[in-house]
Amino acid sequence: MANLVNLETVSKSFGVRPLLDGVSLGVGDGDRIGVVGLNGGGKTTLLEVLAGLEEPDEGRVSQTRGLRMAVVTQRTSLPDGSTVRNAVLDPLGFAAEHEWAADPRVRSILDGLGITALGLDSPVATMSGGERRRVALAAALVQDLDLVVLDEPTNHLDVEGVRWLAEHLLSRRSALVVVTHDRWFLDTVCTRTWEVVGGRVEQYEGGYADWIFARAERARLADAIEEKRRNLARKELAWLRRGAPARTSKPRYRIEAAEALISDVPPPRDSVELMAFAKRRLGRTVVELEDATLKVGERTLVRDLTWRIGPGDRVGIVGVNGSGKTTLLRALAGERELDAGRRVQGQTVKLAHLSQELHDLDGSMRVLEAVEEVARRVVLGKQELSASQLAERFGFSSQRQWTPVGDLSGGERRRLQLARLLMAEPNVLLLDEPTNDLDIDTLQQLEDLLDSWPGTLVVISHDRYLVERVCDKVVALFGDGGLTDLPGGIEEYLRRRDAQREAVAAPAPRAASPSSSSAADQRAARKELARLERRLEALQKKEAQLHAKLAEAATDPERLMALDAELKAVLAEAEDVEAQWLLAVETAEG
Repeated sequence: MANLVNLETVSKSFGVRPLLDGVSLGVGDGDRIGVVGLNGGGKTTLLEVLAGLEEPDEGRVSQTRGLRMAVVTQRTSLPDGSTVRNAVLDPLGFAAEHEWAADPRVRSILDGLGITALGLDSPVATMSGGERRRVALAAALVQDLDLVVLDEPTNHLDVEGVRWLAEHLLSRRSALVVVTHDRWFLDTVCTRTWEVVGGRVEQYEGGYADWIFARAERARLADAIEEKRRNLARKELAWLRRGAPARTSKPRYRIEAAEALISDVPPPRDSVELMAFAKRRLGRTVVELEDATLKVGERTLVRDLTWRIGPGDRVGIVGVNGSGKTTLLRALAGERELDAGRRVQGQTVKLAHLSQELHDLDGSMRVLEAVEEVARRVVLGKQELSASQLAERFGFSSQRQWTPVGDLSGGERRRLQLARLLMAEPNVLLLDEPTNDLDIDTLQQLEDLLDSWPGTLVVISHDRYLVERVCDKVVALFGDGGLTDLPGGIEEYLRRRDAQREAVAAPAPRAASPSSSSAADQRAARKELARLERRLEALQKKEAQLHAKLAEAATDPERLMALDAELKAVLAEAEDVEAQWLLAVETAEG
């Protein structure tokens, strides 16, 4: 079967730097290809040349006749003055509202990417960059296509959104070429991997795990060949010095597949040792929130929350976009005042907070100078690194370290921000989406550093690999005013969110109304919100009373059992009301 797109000895340079050098490859019908490589290495350029957005300097790009293709890159723009409806639905040619509303595929895409919540009549011009990217992604996915080309589609999506996108792409018949640093997404969706490195494109079968193994095996074989060459040179030199030795049989080199690659690799971290070291550095008190309430406008993010973060704790925070994760992290950092309650910080705490914003640095300063401005050497666990060595761990080669800060890309500035943060040797690290704009190699370096980092760590991230590797505990904001512990991690979070949606889902109407009733729905939802909040407050008071009664009845087993059954019923009702409240919030804000 002929390929949908072919590249034949394609070369592309920017300035004197070749990003693609004699690349030949093809995209077949039904292929799902993940593109990986270092930031600035040519991944986006490969996508744009493949999609016909950029002309190659040399070589040829050919497409099958009548190819239906949609492309969403970081440079994709939406029409000036358009609304969400104009950008996503109008190109489909629906004559009336009820036509697209009755299309389950279109509805799934709008809901899965959070487009419905944005509002179909919202102007695109007033949206954030992340919201515009989601609208552009929806505009591509609602079409019937042979090939979908996506550049970092998981950026600006929460954990649920990433899972939805993976499931949607798996259910399509379209071929896919996607640049992403989300390793769970790569492993789940892709059947082939292209690595853009040094102007070439190395091709591998399988997703992230298969690519990592194949790359490690290739490196091991290269090391073995180099070691053999060195050994032969040493033997030749010895022969020249003392004459021909007796002939001996050569040892056979045996490959033991994956086990050979990881047989001498230590565990990611010694949690017991790190915890003990953290206690010596931090003492008993780290950061605590007591009876804390946080609000944004009239909306309560957390209510009467008591959260004690101890020495050596490694916590991941998850939740839907807008649930208050960043606000909570800023409150932990002391950068945001609590609306009620108090924050306590230990005397020995040295806290560092990586926010999503990039702080301005002197543009004329060199990268190495910016790192050395904080410190010249740093001790991270058992590793002592110079500023130059740490910069290299974050993807700045010795040559790149002399680049002016003003010439760095957004991803490189993010890496520099991380390096400066760690050079300060904090013992409490708060990271808000640290994986944004980082390539996979840099992510691996960051995880390796955090594995052996002996302090307290709180991370917000939609990167499941990062959370599962560096965190020992996961908590979630479900919009109920509390912080929920998730022993089952992100999988438990997704199960709970699914259960919430199923519990509050109303039966689908037999026929969609031809006229929009969103305004009426919002008014009804706001009225329902007020009712649900009153009911929640009543249930919380009842719960507090029952806890007090349980304490008083400690010596009366029969009364204890009766009170415990009553408490369970109250908690079950509260959970149901909270789920209804979440749905009402989404409708009221839509």
